[in-house]
Amino acid sequence: MICHILYLLLIEAQFSYIFCTKNHLPLHFSFYSSHFLEAYCFIKNMTYPIVALGDPILRKVAQAINPDDPNISEIIANMYETMYNAKGVGLAAPQVGLSLRLFVIDSTPMMDEEEEEQQEQPLKKIFINAQKIEEYGETWSYAEGCLSIPGISENVMRPDTIRLRYYDENFQQHEEVFTGLNARVIQHEYDHIEGILFIDYLKPLKRRLLQSKLERITKGIVSTKYRMRFAK
Repeated sequence: MICHILYLLLIEAQFSYIFCTKNHLPLHFSFYSSHFLEAYCFIKNMTYPIVALGDPILRKVAQAINPDDPNISEIIANMYETMYNAKGVGLAAPQVGLSLRLFVIDSTPMMDEEEEEQQEQPLKKIFINAQKIEEYGETWSYAEGCLSIPGISENVMRPDTIRLRYYDENFQQHEEVFTGLNARVIQHEYDHIEGILFIDYLKPLKRRLLQSKLERITKGIVSTKYRMRFAK
């Protein structure tokens, strides 16, 4: 019986290696773990489970993307599909289990909620290998939430302007300045590829008041309308 199980694991490992090599995926996507199905979702253009608070990948500085990676367009499409399914306005690759310097945004829902006279132009954009050049301007407070930390929204202070250097989906380099709500979304998602979460900006007292809720999220004791993946 044990020999049979070991044989199956060997076959699965070989299949995993072939699959990941053919599709240029990291080898940690093993067939005998949940990551294999997640890798399959990437290739088949499906929504991806959101990584919850407590997973170490959310605390890592993400790695730069190789321009020759043939799967980036599929990953981007899947991230957008995942973001829209979860009713989000931004999503970073670490939130779907990939340590890549990639995030996507679409601020349209935020702009729809603003008063007409204060409304900015919505921004839908892909950011690859982004590097923050500077933040400046008036510091202002805005209630932020995160798909990886469901059910929690807290005011966060940030400068109202950010200058960013990044590549688009065609690996053309840009340097742009973003302001207002668009800057806010970009700052939040940029933090994700630096291993930073919005709760890191909260004062110690507020963090202590939220501690029990945060611990419940890390344990998977939370209800969402989108799929999530919790650290084991």
